[in-house]
Amino acid sequence: MRHTRIARRPAVAASAATIAAALLAAGFTAVPAQAAGAEDPAKALGLGAKEKLVERGTIVDEDGTVHVRYERTYEGLPVIGGDVVVQKSARGKVEDVTKATEETIKVPTTKAKLPAPITAGRSLDAGNLDGIGTFVRNQAPRKVIWAAEGKPLLAYESVIAGVQKDGTPSERHLVTDATTGKTLDEYEAIETGSGTGQYNGKVAVGSVKAGGKFYMQDKSRGGHVTYHAKNKNGGSNFPAFANSRDVWGNGRQSNGQTAAVDAQYGAAKTWDYYKNVHKRKGIKGNGKAANSFVHFGQNYKNAFWSDSCFCMVYGDGRGNNNPLTSLDVAGHEMTHGVTSATAKLRYKGESGGLNEATSDIFGSAVEFYAKNKKARGNYLIGEQINFRGDRKPLRYMDKPSKDGHSANYWSKNVGKLDVHYSSGVANHFFYLLAEGSGKKKINGVTYNSPTWGNKKVRGIGRGTAEKIWYKALTRYMTSTTNFKGARSATLKAARDLYGTKSGQYKSVQAAWDGVNVK
Repeated sequence: MRHTRIARRPAVAASAATIAAALLAAGFTAVPAQAAGAEDPAKALGLGAKEKLVERGTIVDEDGTVHVRYERTYEGLPVIGGDVVVQKSARGKVEDVTKATEETIKVPTTKAKLPAPITAGRSLDAGNLDGIGTFVRNQAPRKVIWAAEGKPLLAYESVIAGVQKDGTPSERHLVTDATTGKTLDEYEAIETGSGTGQYNGKVAVGSVKAGGKFYMQDKSRGGHVTYHAKNKNGGSNFPAFANSRDVWGNGRQSNGQTAAVDAQYGAAKTWDYYKNVHKRKGIKGNGKAANSFVHFGQNYKNAFWSDSCFCMVYGDGRGNNNPLTSLDVAGHEMTHGVTSATAKLRYKGESGGLNEATSDIFGSAVEFYAKNKKARGNYLIGEQINFRGDRKPLRYMDKPSKDGHSANYWSKNVGKLDVHYSSGVANHFFYLLAEGSGKKKINGVTYNSPTWGNKKVRGIGRGTAEKIWYKALTRYMTSTTNFKGARSATLKAARDLYGTKSGQYKSVQAAWDGVNVK
């Protein structure tokens, strides 16, 4: 199981108007025209005269505190790694500012020495783009300011669509220096990532009746629909699941509706979790549902989230008999969409590990929330899907190193690991914060979580830990947040929720100490 991050929708950038239009098309909200006498937010933050801020989302806390996320532009060009979060009191006073970079955004010129790179044919299977266009998009280079690492540079960002070696659609982002042609960054945007289901048993399934048939559509949760991908790697006009009766699946993979039941149920429980626990309505917080596709590809051992189609896609696994539709996988993958809509954690280095860990944390949270006897909540990731054929989980949150690859603790080299393994640091932190160190048994699973320096950590309870992580993600983390930044973000969240003298605040400190993040 590999997983996802941001899938931007770039367009060639030539002017401020063009960039504003592109940002609006990507779901951003333009900053309202300044009222007479009102201060420009960029100016208020001390940014340069050539910089502008584009509002991307606002969250208002119960006490009236306002958190506003901005994307930044420089001479009309998008600044990658330039995002900013501003916290204001109910009276409008700026109390906190978090920037993805502290570097001054400035380049000698926005006129490129080199033409836009030719990216045609660079995809793994560019010729098959028409077949996979439902899930990914090929997009022309756009001029940007690269600020995610080091000194800002004028650059081009391209999105190259195709197919990865395992059959997963590919949406590869390539950033190149507009002066030297050097590759500055390259990453994959698609990361892998009543009925009776294979994993969840007999559950309620959202459906509607039309034309004498029932269709798998959940109107009470934004209109979520589950589609049949017909074991193809791409295409269009996939059918929604339909039935003559409002009874779906039989618990066996041989029945094509069974995987659809698990997918529809997973989407419903993920929606309910975010709405009822965090007051978030849907992945983007706008009340609109993401859709699901099951039976993708042949023997496809993966599941993925795609921002391009705003959808979840599930393969059928080994021999088409082990679909990736378990509850924690559903919660995990759709959480990538939540991260994309909020902090936009860059899927590389330590921020990539935090992106993955966030999906593990809330994937497990959805599993606990559902209270399904067939899929009991635990701190094991992917324990039901038999991904490797050994009946073992993919990851262990209490002691990540049990998978043979993941890191229990932070080190200066942890950011060089694959993001699924560097995620161990934050997964371990979250487990310690929720449950504490040492040996214990929860829902029939035995855990024994160690700590850096063998220091004891007292847990504050899973629900409290979830609220702290969610607030840190949605209010304080940015695209470039690393583990040290995550410590700061979660301490701010604990401060907001419980105060700096609270046991919760002290446990956040102790749990980060327990994974060597100081």
